[in-house]
Amino acid sequence: QVQLVESGGGPVQPGGSLRLPCAASGSIFRLNSMGWYRQAPGKQRELVATITNGGSTYYADSVKGRFTISRDNAKNTVYLQMNSLKPEDTAVYYCNARGFILRTTGLQQFDDWGQGTQVTVSS
Repeated sequence: QVQLVESGGGPVQPGGSLRLPCAASGSIFRLNSMGWYRQAPGKQRELVATITNGGSTYYADSVKGRFTISRDNAKNTVYLQMNSLKPEDTAVYYCNARGFILRTTGLQQFDDWGQGTQVTVSS
């Protein structure tokens, strides 16, 4: 199994910034895409941003120009830099990773989630 540990969440005022790191660990053979999703109270989980192992990125329209996703492949870590935060960014942010783990029987695909970190944007 792959473990994903997020951190960096907390309260912030509108217009402020936060940086969310997420570190993956386990018998990882290959990490393909990593990404961030969020879920606000009473709403469905939504995609925020993703990044491939080659560095290609995708952003939801609601965060373009304000959020930046990046990754450190040597550390199996993905980061979400969030600037110009708005109250509507308030949510639990979840890290996701997809790839392959190495088992004694061979390679196995995985698609795992972190436990989530709360981001609250309020004055």
